[in-house]
Amino acid sequence: MERSKTLAALFIHTLVLVSPLLVMATDPDPLQDFCVADLNGVPSVNGYPCKPPSSAGDEFLFSSRATMGGDPTSNPNGSNVTELDVTHWPGVNTLGMSMNRVDFAPGGTNPPHIHPRATEVGLVTRGERHHRQPRIREPFNIGKEEASMVVSFNSQNPGIVFVPLTMFGSSPPIPTPVLVKALRVDAQVVDLIKSKFTGGY
Repeated sequence: MERSKTLAALFIHTLVLVSPLLVMATDPDPLQDFCVADLNGVPSVNGYPCKPPSSAGDEFLFSSRATMGGDPTSNPNGSNVTELDVTHWPGVNTLGMSMNRVDFAPGGTNPPHIHPRATEVGLVTRGERHHRQPRIREPFNIGKEEASMVVSFNSQNPGIVFVPLTMFGSSPPIPTPVLVKALRVDAQVVDLIKSKFTGGY
């Protein structure tokens, strides 16, 4: 009985000592709550300058972009991304968030990529999607019909780096001998792949 009281007291003391650390471990609050972006201004560390509140209009709405964004079969990847970062959705300026809608044709993919300034969470709203890697994103429609997903980011400007384009279409280019050695393929293979990315995506 005495031992259980001692353990209970020890637990309570530990909880009291650790709780301030748990509170300090949460994400910081956004620096401003309401700052519609003036996209004509120069961005700073915390985003674009603010429009005067009196001139803010429908910058928090994006219903016109919520529908399917273009024909996902009109490009070699078979996908279409409708971006909703701060440049398309000025109301999220300084709020540390943004969203994208991605539409896929059957067999379509959004090429392997990373978002250098954000973590991504995705919700498939229609169809089936294959996704495997936690860091490098490689969504792929494994179904026989069109698929859609909505992704959200913890940044108003998440950025994107396409892995194939960075490796084979960068300027200045990565030297072919480097890619031959790194990928363990012949120079002809590297040159063939490079020729596919000369115009970007």
